[in-house]
This record gives sequence, structure tokens and C-alpha cells, in this order.
Amino acid sequence: MAAPSMKERQACWGARDEYWKCLDENTEDASQCKKLRSSFESSCPQQWIKYFDKRRDYLKFKEKFEAGEIQPPKTTAKS
Repeated sequence: MAAPSMKERQACWGARDEYWKCLDENTEDASQCKKLRSSFESSCPQQWIKYFDKRRDYLKFKEKFEAGEIQPPKTTAKS
């Protein structure tokens, strides 16, 4: 499989950015972003889609964790 050209990479990143923007604006109803998801999937290699999905999940978790919305579980010391 050949690496995507610069134009293909830019199209992929643009589709990803539009999709992520839609998700950020529609946090309660991600179904409104279905067309953008389809565009994202048709513009990017499958491996990139998997990577970007995991990356978004990580970034959202990190954002909540740093804001104090998520606390690590407390462990109990046993002696």
C-alpha cells in the first residue's frame, strides 16, 4: 500500500477536523455528525481512522482528568 499523497493527507486531516468539530458542538447527539463521519472514513486510510478515534478518546479523557472531572481510584493499603 502506497503512502497517501500530500493532497490526500490534507483531505483526510480536514475531514477529521470537521468531524471532531461537529462532535464537540453536538456532545449530546453525535448522530448529527453521521455525514461528516462518512466523509472522514472515505477520506482516510482505515489505520488512520482507528488511530484518530483512539487519539480523540485519549485527548478527551486527558482534558477531563486535568480539569479534575475524573479522579483516579483510591487504593486501600493492606498490612
